[in-house]
Amino acid sequence: MPQTTLPTHIQVRGAHVNNLKNIDIDIPLNEFVAITGRSGSGKSSLAMGVLYAEGARRYLNALSTFTRRRINQVGKASVDSVQYLPSALALRQRPQVPGVRSTVGTMSESLNILRLAFSRLSSAVCPNGHRMPPTLDVAENDGYVTCPTCGAKFRAPGAEDFAFNSGGACPTCGGLGQVRQIDPALIIADENQTIEEGAVASWHLPGRNFMPIVAREIGIPIDIPYKDLSEADKTRVLHGPKQTVAINIPSAKGKIFHMDNAVYENAFAAVEDSMATTKNERAINRLNRFYKFDTCPDCHGSRFNPQLFNYELNGQNIATVSDMTVAALHDFATTIVPWLPTKMHHLGQSLVDELLLSLQPMEELGLDYLTLSRPGATLSTGELQRIQLGRTLRSATTGVLYVLDEPSVGLHPANVAGLIKAFRGLVAQGNSVVVVDHDTSIISAADDVIEIGPGAGKHGGTVVGQGTVAAIKRDKKSLIAPFLTGTATLRERPVLTDDALWKKGALAIEVAHHFNIQDITARIPKNRFTTVTGMSGAGKTTLVLDSLIPALIATAKKRPLPTHVKAFDNGHIRHVVTVDSVPVGKNVRSTVATYTNILDHLRQLFAATPAAQANSWTASQFSYNVAAGACPTCGGTGQISLDVQYLPDITEVCPQCHGKRYNKQTLTVKWHGYSIADILDLAVDEALPIFKVQSAIANTLQILHDMGLGYLLLGESTPALSGGEAQRLKLTSRIGKRQTGTLFVFDEPSVGLHPLDIQQLVKVFDQLIQQGATVIAIEHDLDVIANADYVIDMGPAGGINGGNIVATGTPLAVSQNPTSVTGQYLKTHLALFHV
Repeated sequence: MPQTTLPTHIQVRGAHVNNLKNIDIDIPLNEFVAITGRSGSGKSSLAMGVLYAEGARRYLNALSTFTRRRINQVGKASVDSVQYLPSALALRQRPQVPGVRSTVGTMSESLNILRLAFSRLSSAVCPNGHRMPPTLDVAENDGYVTCPTCGAKFRAPGAEDFAFNSGGACPTCGGLGQVRQIDPALIIADENQTIEEGAVASWHLPGRNFMPIVAREIGIPIDIPYKDLSEADKTRVLHGPKQTVAINIPSAKGKIFHMDNAVYENAFAAVEDSMATTKNERAINRLNRFYKFDTCPDCHGSRFNPQLFNYELNGQNIATVSDMTVAALHDFATTIVPWLPTKMHHLGQSLVDELLLSLQPMEELGLDYLTLSRPGATLSTGELQRIQLGRTLRSATTGVLYVLDEPSVGLHPANVAGLIKAFRGLVAQGNSVVVVDHDTSIISAADDVIEIGPGAGKHGGTVVGQGTVAAIKRDKKSLIAPFLTGTATLRERPVLTDDALWKKGALAIEVAHHFNIQDITARIPKNRFTTVTGMSGAGKTTLVLDSLIPALIATAKKRPLPTHVKAFDNGHIRHVVTVDSVPVGKNVRSTVATYTNILDHLRQLFAATPAAQANSWTASQFSYNVAAGACPTCGGTGQISLDVQYLPDITEVCPQCHGKRYNKQTLTVKWHGYSIADILDLAVDEALPIFKVQSAIANTLQILHDMGLGYLLLGESTPALSGGEAQRLKLTSRIGKRQTGTLFVFDEPSVGLHPLDIQQLVKVFDQLIQQGATVIAIEHDLDVIANADYVIDMGPAGGINGGNIVATGTPLAVSQNPTSVTGQYLKTHLALFHV
């Protein structure tokens, strides 16, 4: 019999996805492989664009065409050949934000097992109010049981009846746990304004802008402050009946539009009718600002039908069990079997084992502080990824390629060890793991490291190095090696004395009970860089995003402080700018040039050329979003999508404009020898010398260069940028202006950033501080924390074990605080770099 040799590597040949330069590479199978490189170097193009795209496509091709039509399919990757590639699963950097009906329990599937346990093992109450012991009758008699006290026979609920997304939903809130009511205080934007000036906020909604004219016609005064209206007129504004009147609407150009049957729609109805007729998520979010959300009075926020609370496992109902942390639920689960009658032990143990198995990955990945009732939408990106990873670990597959994009996002250093253990578990099950990451502890733990670079964009896309961690550390060309060995410069900013730290003043806030925070006071130095640190669920978001920012906004608008903020001193800060890592723009029409207004200036330049003047073309001719300038085939997107019915939609470069977005006539106009499409094909750094005398464009290009974004193409689609790139792009309009009195809040600014790019980010923070700004970053990355002027560390752990400030001071001071978990990791990190 011939000897079969199993392949040991995935062989990639001629990969040219995005900026990859026709690379050939062999990637080890059945190992933990880390791919690193600077932002925009091509790491994700190799991992997601080649390995995952091809692995998923080939697996789906094995399914029937009927099945494939119902699955989001991946098109063929731009690669000559890929051999020995297993079926692939991906965990993306930005998991989809869960809907309002998702909780930790539904996402981890632990709640499914709990529902089954309650339907089979619980102690019920009969219709006459008698508490019954657990019984096997439920399973044996199709769900019907007989009360041993009064003989009443009734049907016990099945697993589906314990689902708040199905039969077990609270009838009052429909399984959402919240009820909403329109808040009159939110309907009236400013009672000092007249209706004519826009006092009624809900009349600003689409299609309601003529409502003040209708109000005037039915006799409501619209030219006096809302607060001075009679109570009867206020009632008519808020709740008046529908009626039709004839009105005249003057346009901005002086024309009059007549309406015979304009319908009066009161301020409440404007919101209710809009909500009843829209399914658009963005429109619903816009309307939600008129509502106040309160905990459901019947289910008390549990989402379950209160009738289910009669069914108990060892004294606990499904709502109280769902409110337990994963750690507490583990302990409780071990008490269930001893509580059951002996003849139910076998069934009980089977269900408890299954429950513990579903909890295990969350415990190992540092999520034991979460409750099953926690809404999915309140989880951080890192928490979402780890729940997804935990579900994957439970499946115990073999022979699969797992591709993970930035799994360390939102992860405290203390949780990285659990993540690495999970990777090793997948490899031990016979799988291959490829991880795109910048976290040096993850890279250091890999079996094999691939470094893509050396730069970003056009300057990247090649394999800089590959080998074991030891080999990479010795590689003189490696950009990550100095950060693995500690020979790079960690901190270039001066460490301030205590006097200098507080010299410019401070903000101060006291937060009473809110989520897991229990009455804490925090001081933040003005005109300095502060990091707020701590494990996931420690209270960082609650302190900064849910307390500090709303308090600042309320103070600036002279409104009452949020109810949970006991005291607040704004330190004369008047403005707040929140910078998150959400992608910039919604579709391919949003580019670096459109987002930064460079395109507006370019259009003016081209409109001023003799060729444009000869054709009487204005600036709109040079917009690819306007029919005059856009390619008629692709409509200005530069690409077309082909629906091939049984195959995935194929996105192709537009055959007419070849991706240039513009029609042929527009491209005949040249400025200094360039068409407008030629300029959009340039990188920022390539465009700088060309526009050195065009100050409006040159200034923006210089800012992009200074922020480390010089490699981005002017025509590059912004939704495709990494989180870190998106954050820096959002700051372009802010750099170079006085920022005294402004607070910048960054949420995980290190997302997607190589340590070299973090050095660039710190320089951006410095620029803002030199302009007078105060900078706060919620952060886990040790490089960012090490560069802070001041650290507020929360904890000591997450969830009910968090909510306190455990350490404050300079990074060095926090590293020497034995009560700080962050400090322990920071101490090791500073020692590696001899700080």
